Amino acid sequence: MKRCETAELDWNPNGNCPLRPNSSPRIPPLPPPFPPPLPFLRLLRCFSLSNLPTAALSSLAPRATMAASGVKMQEVKDITRIERIGAHSHIRGLGLDDSLEARMVSQGMVGQANARKAAGIILSMIKEGDIAGRAILIAGQPGTGKTAIAMGMAQALGSDTPFTTIAASEIFSLEMNKTEALTQAFRRSIGVRIKEETEIIEGEVVEIEIDRPAAGAPAGGKTGKLTLKTTEMETVYDLGQKMIDSLTKEKAQAGDVITIDKATGRISVLGRSFTRSRDYDAMGANTKFVQCPEGELQKRKEVVHVVSLHEVDVINSRQQGFLALFAGDTGEIKPEVREQIDTKVAEWREEGKAEIVPGVLFIDEVHMLDIECFSYLNRALESDLAPVLIVATNRGITRIRGTNYKSPHGIPIDLLDRLLIISTVPYTEKEIKQILHIRCEEEDVEMSEDALALLTKIGVETSLRYSIHLIIAAALVCAKRKGVEVEVEDIKKVYTLFVDVKRSTQFLMEYQSEFMFSEIQDQDADMTDTRV
Repeated sequence: MKRCETAELDWNPNGNCPLRPNSSPRIPPLPPPFPPPLPFLRLLRCFSLSNLPTAALSSLAPRATMAASGVKMQEVKDITRIERIGAHSHIRGLGLDDSLEARMVSQGMVGQANARKAAGIILSMIKEGDIAGRAILIAGQPGTGKTAIAMGMAQALGSDTPFTTIAASEIFSLEMNKTEALTQAFRRSIGVRIKEETEIIEGEVVEIEIDRPAAGAPAGGKTGKLTLKTTEMETVYDLGQKMIDSLTKEKAQAGDVITIDKATGRISVLGRSFTRSRDYDAMGANTKFVQCPEGELQKRKEVVHVVSLHEVDVINSRQQGFLALFAGDTGEIKPEVREQIDTKVAEWREEGKAEIVPGVLFIDEVHMLDIECFSYLNRALESDLAPVLIVATNRGITRIRGTNYKSPHGIPIDLLDRLLIISTVPYTEKEIKQILHIRCEEEDVEMSEDALALLTKIGVETSLRYSIHLIIAAALVCAKRKGVEVEVEDIKKVYTLFVDVKRSTQFLMEYQSEFMFSEIQDQDADMTDTRV
């Protein structure tokens, strides 16, 4: 084995991540006057949490001491992301088996077997990626799981497939016209998969040496050395504060096989080396052993990036370039810019440097769109770069916005002819009970069987959404009386405190004369005048 001279990693003790010429995707530049596409990939690497300065990391995460290779090192704990419980946070997928048959209760989905099976077929079509410009309508009564099915499709597709969700009312803005907002939503739903090669360092950890700062020295000046080896060579690297914290966070120690991405500084522990398999008598059940890497320490690895066409549009259309992605001020983009980008992407596809990833655009409450928007959707669906369009509505035969004509679901007939329609049906009492049980688990609420039965009865007589809202309210009442689980009395109390739509309507009918601008009273007066 040959031993190399001491080499120095690209990360300095201050924790900065200098940009390297080969750290960005190798993409041919667009014709002048547009800047090179996708420079934000390099920026995102330096804005990631792993590349924050040491002072920022120390202010965000608590630290604890640990022993590694006989030296006490500081451990940076993972930052726990605060996640709120949403209306569809319990959805994990569509709940289908391999033959696209819907399970009764699976991945947070309950009932709606036919609708979920139809969505599974659409999902298979999306994953194939060969069909563009197809549109699906999910229609049904309020509270029958239309949005839940769309969210299940998004979960099943994964993060590699773009999935854009908007409400129809979002496109009405004073800052940009309606068709521009729809165009941006369409292009957010089309991804471009770009392949690039990056340099990594892969080897077995021989030794980690940490130099303690002298007494009275400024904080954050810790340095050290990392010795890595393969079957053919061994190299010593100088470490800065940021790399020491990263090694500590990954709990790397002598005998581990690790990889270091030279572009981002990200460290990954692949497992323990087989040469260290007999160092300890007891090993954990999850301990993974790998072979010591062969050849050179520095290697080239292919990395795939997926970006949307809208991000490329923003970068090449404004003076501030990629900064507009963080500011959110994208504005309107000229059609000439999009045409040149589409031409360049087509060239990349022919050269094998990129490929198109058709995604999904989900528009909820589609009946809120007007006739101009529906006309635009008709034309946009004919484009080769159109994503799969999924729309949802709970309206029956109603007026099309912008016209005096009525149509099913408030959608013009010519657009309805393009849609594959998936219908949802009301939930049964058994299905409502199962949904409430899932929501109790999601919201971490213990509820007795009698209380769950009463809540199910309320959901059948009023609405599923109302009964779901009562779960957390009943849990708070239970906590006030220091109870362990929600009982029937808690459900009854919140039921009397918060009224549903039916009781609220009945109250308004009884006391309509006490309210201002009562339309029913005005109608009665008009009828009296007519009779006179």
